[in-house]
Amino acid sequence: MDPERRRTLKGAAFSLAGIFLPSDRWWQQTVTNAQKRNSSAGWHVGPDDVAAVRDMTHLLSQREQRRGGGDGRSALVAYLRTEVAGYLGGRFPNQQIRQEMFTAAGELAYLAGWTSFDSSDHALAQKWLDVALRLSAEADDAPLAGHILRAQAHQALDLGHPVQALQLAETSVAHRRYTDASPRERSLLGVVHARSQAAAGRKQQAIAALLRAEDDLRHAEPGDAEPDRVFFFSEASLAHETARTLQVLGDLRGAEREFQRSVRTRRAQPFARTHAVTLGLLGSVQIQRGAVDAACTTWSHALDAMQGVQSGRALDTVVQMRRALSPYRGRGGAALANLDDRARTVISRVR
Repeated sequence: MDPERRRTLKGAAFSLAGIFLPSDRWWQQTVTNAQKRNSSAGWHVGPDDVAAVRDMTHLLSQREQRRGGGDGRSALVAYLRTEVAGYLGGRFPNQQIRQEMFTAAGELAYLAGWTSFDSSDHALAQKWLDVALRLSAEADDAPLAGHILRAQAHQALDLGHPVQALQLAETSVAHRRYTDASPRERSLLGVVHARSQAAAGRKQQAIAALLRAEDDLRHAEPGDAEPDRVFFFSEASLAHETARTLQVLGDLRGAEREFQRSVRTRRAQPFARTHAVTLGLLGSVQIQRGAVDAACTTWSHALDAMQGVQSGRALDTVVQMRRALSPYRGRGGAALANLDDRARTVISRVR
């Protein structure tokens, strides 16, 4: 099947009706029910078990940043469905350990959703992110819920659903989901909120949200008590999302500048997948501005960065690259033809 058609069908499987916005009442009821629940079955779960789940999540998160969501996802899901499911049904010595285990499980379920999203398996991503959100409520972990809702907003934006994206993003920054989060996580929530505002046509609100996200990241300090799930979010990540926001607002020069800042400040090797996506998007902005030669150079670097990366989002930038180059085929010379051949080869590898 044509890879572009497969990509379209995967996106179509995403369900707008399946979007769940947690109300305050639902959250409190879930927390109350969880605290009353006692389990006499299963094995005893202690701090070492929580640490084991966290270690696995950290390892797989780093792998996803380097290799993309398609690499190691089956192992992640198998671990969730066996060991982690067993822990959740176990006996806990106290409420703190129970909450810590449900947070750890929620973070791993979030990663299952995120890797599915990065693989363009959007229906499966939606299901895992919903599981993660419910686990965060069981743990009464509001910042984790904000993190998950932010990912859902990101997915809705990429699939072209700005109204739903804004609803999800606004819920992600409401109440304790934002106020109890670390400065780095607040910045992450805020910049996706800004992009959602821009997609909804709210220019001034989007700019205000961008400025607030910059301030939040500026307040992040080494040694902060922040969750491991935000290890990837840095100046480069903020610049990437800022660029996407400015692109939606029609500020192509500003978007190009921020994408370039993202490329310049990111450590490329540990974050190869994101680096490749950023380069792909930078090239699209450059060709929008009419800078064809610059775009081709950038896209060549993007294809170099994609070696060994298994990512539907990275592949999307290659598909968009070929579409953007189509008006120039036949009159762009050997360099453009070579770039187009390389892009076609990358797409043909999809199975």
